[in-house]
Amino acid sequence: MSATPTIGVLALQGDVREHLQTLDTLGVATLSVRRPEELARCDGLVLPGGESTTIIRLARIFDLLEPLRDRVAAGMPAFGTCAGMILLADRIEGGVEGQETVGGLDVTVRRNAFGRQVDSFEEDLHVAGLDDPVHAVFIRAPWVEEVGPGVEVLARVEGGPADGRIVGVREGHLMATSFHPEVGGDARVHGLFVDLVGRG
Repeated sequence: MSATPTIGVLALQGDVREHLQTLDTLGVATLSVRRPEELARCDGLVLPGGESTTIIRLARIFDLLEPLRDRVAAGMPAFGTCAGMILLADRIEGGVEGQETVGGLDVTVRRNAFGRQVDSFEEDLHVAGLDDPVHAVFIRAPWVEEVGPGVEVLARVEGGPADGRIVGVREGHLMATSFHPEVGGDARVHGLFVDLVGRG
């Protein structure tokens, strides 16, 4: 890996521009990824929110799904947000029949756990490794039902009917949040991922 890592953002659907802008503020090289040859240039990859089944379908159309699985399995750092968390999960609850993932994270994720679009909400959360709370935006978000023994919990919902639900995890070279850290101008969660890429 070069001194300045190149971090790609899977650019099939979702908040691609916002992730690229947030990463730019951290001084890393960025790249929109739609093709296998673009993926090959990445030291790390962000899988943004959107609609998880649509992203998987588009990844197949663009011949990206198997290269994504291969790179993640080989140790490429990846950070999934919202639908991206679903894509990195090994197991899904509430998915459509036959729903596929990239996999790699030893977690069970419940799709649309917080409800529909009208149930979207914002909350300040404590995130492991950060001193001050993060303002988290949840949009038709999943949550983590179960974690494997090697998974570190980074954040939980604090209060309300979903109190204690897991919304941030990290396992080895993989990281995921239920919320959208690219919204709101706070780059600290992305900074945790850049640090993870730097350790690769």
